Amino acid sequence: MSDRSTTVAITAVVGVVALAVGWLVPQYPAVALAGAAGVLAVGVSAVRPVTIPLLALPLLYVSVRANFGATDVSVSDVALALGAASAVAFTRNRLSATMRNLLWLVAIYQVATLFTVVANPYAANTIEWVHAGVLVAGALFLGWTVGREGQGPLGLRLMLLAALVIATWTIIVGVGQVLRGDLQPVYLPHGMHKNFIGTVLGTSALIAYVRPEWLRMRPAVATVVFWWLVLGIGFAQSRQAIVALAVSLIVLVLRTRTDRRRSRVILLAIVPALVVVLTLVREQVASGNVHNSFFARLTWFEDALTIWQTQPLTGVGLRWWYTDRFPGGVQPPNAELEVLTASGVLGLAGFLVLMVGSVVLLWRVEPRYGMLAVLVVLARFTQGQMDIFWVAAQTSIPFVIAGICLGVAAREGDAQRTDAALADTIGPVAAPDVVEGARA
Repeated sequence: MSDRSTTVAITAVVGVVALAVGWLVPQYPAVALAGAAGVLAVGVSAVRPVTIPLLALPLLYVSVRANFGATDVSVSDVALALGAASAVAFTRNRLSATMRNLLWLVAIYQVATLFTVVANPYAANTIEWVHAGVLVAGALFLGWTVGREGQGPLGLRLMLLAALVIATWTIIVGVGQVLRGDLQPVYLPHGMHKNFIGTVLGTSALIAYVRPEWLRMRPAVATVVFWWLVLGIGFAQSRQAIVALAVSLIVLVLRTRTDRRRSRVILLAIVPALVVVLTLVREQVASGNVHNSFFARLTWFEDALTIWQTQPLTGVGLRWWYTDRFPGGVQPPNAELEVLTASGVLGLAGFLVLMVGSVVLLWRVEPRYGMLAVLVVLARFTQGQMDIFWVAAQTSIPFVIAGICLGVAAREGDAQRTDAALADTIGPVAAPDVVEGARA
């Protein structure tokens, strides 16, 4: 579609919506207000495509859910859907090879899980199939647009700001609990349980610790932010998040082999944390309490395998634990078992292609851009070995960050190619200020 056709189409849509808003104002003020906001959003996006994706980033951390008839959605899901839709509709930049390959991996996973949608026809199955695609492909597009439009540093800062709000809230509640003699994990309102808190804070902490050069964040500020987020994880007592963060940081230290003092400090912090986690797990095993999280997980794993055996090839359907097909069934707290029961061997193969392939592709990206991207995806995959995987913010945020990194890489790569082309055109003996003037 040409630019002129696009402009005509957008103008027509905006005109129709404007007339509808005018008709609705006297009768349904709330609906009219929402429609007016939609018109404004479309207009702003047409002029500056990155606006809505940027505004969506901090909302990815909001887990509040709203009911819509028979289903409910989180603010995080709505923000992701709107941000991704805006990115797809208004962004005109050509995708990089890595970005295209990541989207092909998502397509492979979606095709692999489509078999269970056909084999198990019920509404939640279809809805979750679309949801999973948005959580990964939509998140990548959202992040890509932010990075490609030159707003990567601002985007990551907005995400850190949202994480700092959650961490501060967690710490305040945690300190209050400790003063009352309550040493239990912190749970915040609106579904922010300990593993939600730990996962989103751990993912965000990697932004502050890796602190890529293009983020333009002072080392002292990044250090304070990192340890504040880690303190929030500590009050949440999310063992999965601690392990995932530790694994990612160990990979970072082994790959970079730079800044030995900083590496020693983080390793000295990781080892005691892992020891504490292992000690807690060992105590649960030794207690023999069949109701603790360790033995409960074993029971859930056994139940999941029993359910999977009823339809091993295609699985019993996405979100089967919310149906009455298997009363008392629990969403398996393991990524592979979750996918295996829901979409069978075919779905599990697609999932492994998606996750392992994503890590491999991001690992090959220049570390200046790819290091943060690969670590957040690896952390999510690691955490998914000990907990449920397909959860709104916990899955989308890592892929948004990866998309931002790839967008920044593509933008800076274009700038470097432009500089080289200008240098070739003007001549190798041209002064730097001449080249700069030509760019301007």
